Amino acid sequence: MEAFRLLETILANVNIPDKKILAGDLGTIVEVYTHPALAYEVEFVNADGSTRALITLAPDQIRRLAPADVLTTRQMPLAV
Repeated sequence: MEAFRLLETILANVNIPDKKILAGDLGTIVEVYTHPALAYEVEFVNADGSTRALITLAPDQIRRLAPADVLTTRQMPLAV
């Protein structure tokens, strides 16, 4: 699989309850780490553009958008 690129829009592939991120949430890669292992700093934002979460994720915790993906929103209390 090709590495993700800086500023690429991705989807969370897993739930991260302590950050209120659910699988399927959109994020943007804001940093790429290669040492000690490949990882990505991902920013998740609210509808007003404010940062909701900024977290480091492993490649298997994110994925690229696919043509069959449906983009949607939900209120924050619904993000477990």
